[in-house]
Formats: sequence, C-alpha cells, structure tokens
Amino acid sequence: MGVLLMLVGSFFAWRMWLSYEKAQITRSWTQVPCRVVSSRVVSERPTPNSSPAHRVEVRYEYEINGVKHTSTRIRQVEAAPTQHLDKALEKQLNYPPGSSQTCLVNPAAPDEAVLEHASRAALYSIWFPLLFVVGGLGMLRGALKRART
Repeated sequence: MGVLLMLVGSFFAWRMWLSYEKAQITRSWTQVPCRVVSSRVVSERPTPNSSPAHRVEVRYEYEINGVKHTSTRIRQVEAAPTQHLDKALEKQLNYPPGSSQTCLVNPAAPDEAVLEHASRAALYSIWFPLLFVVGGLGMLRGALKRART
C-alpha cells in the first residue's frame, strides 16, 4: 500500500510540476504592444440537452522586427468554456475591440503570442501529492522495520 501511495503521489506531483513549468515559459517571452481587432463571446451547446458553454474569442495584431503578426490566444493553454455567461462577458470586457494591450511573444517563434500568463498555482499546491509520497515512505519504512524484527 505504501508503494502505491508513493507512486500515485509522485505521479500527481510530477504532473503539477509540468504544469508549473509550462506556466513559467511565457514569463521569459518578449512583451510587445498589440491591438485587439475583435473580441466576442461564443456560446455553444456541447450536446443538444446540455447547458450552453461560453468562451471568449479574441483576435489581436502585433509587430515584431517590422513584420505584422496576428494571434487569437489569450493563454498558452486555453481555459475550458464556462456555463456562466456573466464570467465570459466579464473576461471579454478586458479586451475591447480597438484597445491597446501588451502581448507576450515567443522570441524563438514570433507567430506564437498570448495575452496572459498561465497560473503558477500548481507549484503552490504541489505539497498535497507530496504528502502521499511521504505517507507511503512512512508506511514502507514501518513495514520494513517489522519485517526485520
């Protein structure tokens, strides 16, 4: 049981670490002024009987080294659609058409840009799956101690 707890805890801690690393990537990207061309809330029903899901679509333009680019990504990993229309409309208000924003551009691939950094919350929560690793180690240590006596 201890080994299983260690494996499960290690897996989830590793996944959270990968999420944190992905969130860190855009923090080294170049900040560039951009202009929002369009923004709207798109509503769709994933299935005929489900509630509508809402997401924000944004299109913006920026220039790097004299070359104009267009992007539609708000974050590197897009958030799942929400069933709360008011939350989607509130998010859309952050990017009104014609507004000036700052986008983050990948210096190695200037066609890749985002408007927001991803959350680093996974790092702040990584302690939880590590508790399972420590608990599993404790169980394993106790079992080995009993086996020796």
